[in-house]
Amino acid sequence: MKVMLIGGGAREHAIANALIKNNSVKLYTLMKNKNPGIYRISEKVSLKPETDIEAIKAFANEINPDMAVIGPEAPLGIGVADILWDMGIPTVGPKKLPAQIETNKEFMRNLFKKYNIKGSLEYASFSNYDGLEEFIDKLTDKGIDVVVKPVGLTGGKGVKVVGEQLADNNEAKKYAMEIFEKGIGGGKLIVEEKLVGVEFTLHGFVDGESIKFMPPVQDHPHAYEGDKGPITGGMGSYSCPDHRLPFLRDEELCEAKEIMRTTIEAIKKEVGPYQGILYGQFMLTKDGPKIIEYNARFGDPEAMNLLPILKTDFLSVCDAIVNGKLDEIDIEFENRATVCKYVVPKGYPVNPVKNEIIKVNEEAISKTGAILYYASVDEREGNLYITGSRSVALVGVGDTIEIAERIAESAIKYIDGNVFYRKDIGTLELIKGRINKMNKLRNRD
Repeated sequence: MKVMLIGGGAREHAIANALIKNNSVKLYTLMKNKNPGIYRISEKVSLKPETDIEAIKAFANEINPDMAVIGPEAPLGIGVADILWDMGIPTVGPKKLPAQIETNKEFMRNLFKKYNIKGSLEYASFSNYDGLEEFIDKLTDKGIDVVVKPVGLTGGKGVKVVGEQLADNNEAKKYAMEIFEKGIGGGKLIVEEKLVGVEFTLHGFVDGESIKFMPPVQDHPHAYEGDKGPITGGMGSYSCPDHRLPFLRDEELCEAKEIMRTTIEAIKKEVGPYQGILYGQFMLTKDGPKIIEYNARFGDPEAMNLLPILKTDFLSVCDAIVNGKLDEIDIEFENRATVCKYVVPKGYPVNPVKNEIIKVNEEAISKTGAILYYASVDEREGNLYITGSRSVALVGVGDTIEIAERIAESAIKYIDGNVFYRKDIGTLELIKGRINKMNKLRNRD
């Protein structure tokens, strides 16, 4: 079974590892940089940008794959799935129009409004400054802080929140002007009410009709310990052995699942069936889960929490996705906890160091029991270089959160370079803070 993988980050390393657990899989990968973890398990590699359509078509024609799996969002946004399907290659990853659920935040919010999907919030979209100040002032008068989001893709770094990256709603107006002037995320933006609560993420496998859910995960998008600093692509994440989260009630999880089911139905009605992975980023508020945004693929780092504990053959899941047969298979996950910690360049995400050597002692890491995933690195002439984005992910898997966290933490010392990480991810202290926050919110009058 020839499988073509597009993408070369840690998410794709996790996908690659999951695929080759099936001995019938021969992996062929197109990626921008030489990720050594993916490179060594691939039959053939094309070192081309994941958005180079002609390179993708040429590679597909050369290897003639039986299936393709698209990892990152950028190729989905330009319609690579459409192209591969047109070439007769079944593809895990939504086509361009359904992928707008991530690539166009205005499409997502309008979809919620049109189909009256639960979990939405007050928002407005703008292509210029007209009316923006008035909308923000209206929310200010209600005592509501705002979030400013470029409509297009920004690699998880374009969103700014009052009270975090922005001092107040007036500073939000200035950031909106910056988006228009610099064309960030396409130069259009959405202003939303700021939600107060605790974030979590929920993934589903989707075959156009059905959705099968994965265990919920909690990501940590802030760069520094204690949830401080700028928003990043994600500094790490954890999941629990009972496939719940400590602050999340069962009925709240069920409500989040229903929001995603309704979203899948709405996407199909609006632009056609969605086939691939759907990732819902939720804020759990005192009024239940609200959707912050969707991603049209596995989360990074959440893929590293979910795929190592997937008991069901991942190739079989992919086959069910492309053939509309998810209802015909049982998908199981191990009842084990996971903790993922990302090692990133100093200065990340604002001014990261680049093109410096990073040393990874794979043998020592293996002895700790941690799983190593290479991310945005480039192997050249026997050396490994950091590229400016997240470098290496280390994952601990154990019967409890404490065990999983200790495993991940114990492996960090075998990474050497001009890098840093968040030591607090997966710790009981941080998790208890989430529980206390939700308890306080629920108990408010």
